[in-house]
Amino acid sequence: MRDFRIVLLILGALLCGLGALAGLFFLWSVSINDGEGPGFLLTLTMTGFVGGLFLILGRRASGELNFRQAVCVTVASWLGLPIFAAFPFLFGDHPLSFTDAVFETVSGLTTTGSTVMTDLESTARTLLMWRALIQWIGGVGIIALSLAILPFLKVGGMQLFQLESSDNSTDRLIARPKNLALVIGSIYAGLTLLCAFCYILAGMMPFDALAHALTTVATGGYSTRDASMGAFSPAAHWVGSVFMLAGALPFMAYVRLIRVRRWGRTGGFSEIRWFFTLIAVFSILMIGAQLTAGIGFHEAVREGIFNVVAVITTTGYASGDYQLWGSFAMASFFVLTFLGGCAGSTAGGFKTFRLEIMGKAIGRALSKLPSPHSTVTARYQNRRLTNEDVASVALFAALYVAVFALSAMVLAAMGLDFMSAISAAATALANVGPGLGDIIGPAGNFIAVPDGAKWVLCAVMILGRLEIIVALLLFTPRFYT
Repeated sequence: MRDFRIVLLILGALLCGLGALAGLFFLWSVSINDGEGPGFLLTLTMTGFVGGLFLILGRRASGELNFRQAVCVTVASWLGLPIFAAFPFLFGDHPLSFTDAVFETVSGLTTTGSTVMTDLESTARTLLMWRALIQWIGGVGIIALSLAILPFLKVGGMQLFQLESSDNSTDRLIARPKNLALVIGSIYAGLTLLCAFCYILAGMMPFDALAHALTTVATGGYSTRDASMGAFSPAAHWVGSVFMLAGALPFMAYVRLIRVRRWGRTGGFSEIRWFFTLIAVFSILMIGAQLTAGIGFHEAVREGIFNVVAVITTTGYASGDYQLWGSFAMASFFVLTFLGGCAGSTAGGFKTFRLEIMGKAIGRALSKLPSPHSTVTARYQNRRLTNEDVASVALFAALYVAVFALSAMVLAAMGLDFMSAISAAATALANVGPGLGDIIGPAGNFIAVPDGAKWVLCAVMILGRLEIIVALLLFTPRFYT
């Protein structure tokens, strides 16, 4: 077995970092005497102890992180960090149960946004900011996962992005991975600050603006109000739409834009055109659905665009209950739940690039039917689309459907009604947040879901965030040889 001391070293550093953040929140809580100090103090103590122990055990680690070690770090982080991040919810002034606390942090770190918390207006500000910061940290972790690990898997089609992230690429925009991480981190932080400033201009108070900026750019969807974005002005909805889109675009596109100074020359991102086309089509459909329901034109445009963007980017904000728009709208939003944003973004879902590849593969197959011996080629990212690329996307799609179907069946067996079971499975796997139905719909939350079902949803959220394959690798014997 490989030397995994470097895994302990990195996990120790992550836990110590989480503990340091908890320490800052502890000081904030004590200074305003909001009663949440014990939870943050325990988080500081436990993460400091375990993180320090891991640092000691991994202190003699040598060499660079290889692929197997990177996979272990990734999976362990998404499994372990939510446990430690849950302490403030467990031991605060209004503690949650262990199941609910872990569900809230898993949902936060995976940027899903499903919540069991109610009466957010009276919840301590430190706790609200803690859950928003968890989503923000999870968002940048997703970008790192997309650029550093997934391109080297030959399942799911992410190998198409290896030219952008591999050290062996001749087309690298930034030579050193550390420099690339710094640039992407700076872009991520810059978008967040800009979003917060725009929210303030739209009428939000500074606290609400910062909390929502953290979860908007991360496409997470946690809010400081029970009514989510419905509690804020129409101007805030437009700001949210813009920055949800910003978070769902590939961050390598921003890097290219900075390097070439002109968006039109960035190239290689046909996925973005497909993404905006899907948004335009579904927005028009949802505007029409609202007009049919008797909603005014200007409100229909704003509500249609905002809610379509919120779901397709897997942010999950709600400005109202779109289930009231009719059965066609409900069916459309269920489809939107699966689509997702772009690769290398903070968004979850099936990802637009896979839809594009499947569309081009179907077009190529149909073109060959009249002339089976003809040569028909399809291209993606300025390269020829191979049979291996198409097969990897098809295999991922099969796994995606299988996980969705199995989890929906398990949830139904645990007592959820049909609509709640299938929409909960979909929203967890795609990391969207709200489901459909009276219980977990955009006007509800997951507090009434049985504890066993919440643990199932936690597993599905992590599977969806890790693109399924990364987690399954740990159960493959050859992974350890």
